[in-house]
Amino acid sequence: MEERKGTDTTEGVKPIHNGKQKALKEIFVNLGIILMALAFGFLLNKYMIANAQVPSSSMETTVMAGDRILVNRLSYVFGEPKRGDIVTFIYPDDGETLYLKRIIGLPGETIEGKEGIIYIDGEPLGQDYTQRVSHDNFGPYTVPEGAYFMMGDNREDSWDSRYWEHKFVKAEDIIGKAAVSYFPHPRILK
Repeated sequence: MEERKGTDTTEGVKPIHNGKQKALKEIFVNLGIILMALAFGFLLNKYMIANAQVPSSSMETTVMAGDRILVNRLSYVFGEPKRGDIVTFIYPDDGETLYLKRIIGLPGETIEGKEGIIYIDGEPLGQDYTQRVSHDNFGPYTVPEGAYFMMGDNREDSWDSRYWEHKFVKAEDIIGKAAVSYFPHPRILK
């Protein structure tokens, strides 16, 4: 009897259902990756970084109107806010609007403005973080514990603690420290 090679019809052919299973597996793997990326993005945005656009000129010349910035939500997990930090916070007079200002007065300090000079506990503020002097007189105000006095760098055009009904921002209302302006004027914020 003669042996015939290569006549078996199943040799080298894979069943069709394996191809469908492979395609379905590939789809599920890709969906899993997309879902993990979305979850990571959500967690990053909710707990680590905030993305914001600056709507006004109150922080010029440091941050310009229209700048897009990244805010580090973790900046005060292990440390306290410092004078000079540019922060995003919840506006104390309405409890919902987000503002961007610089911390000028710290808890327990008395702050006052006279003839364009800012005084902290009776001493002139060494660095006032601005090139635009405002001759508005304000205060004296004593900053409560757990709160901060905020001012914009554009002192002549800034709606800040000097004018608010509730003068101070509570520590728990600070969202985070502004870290980077990335568009259209890329730079590290200080």
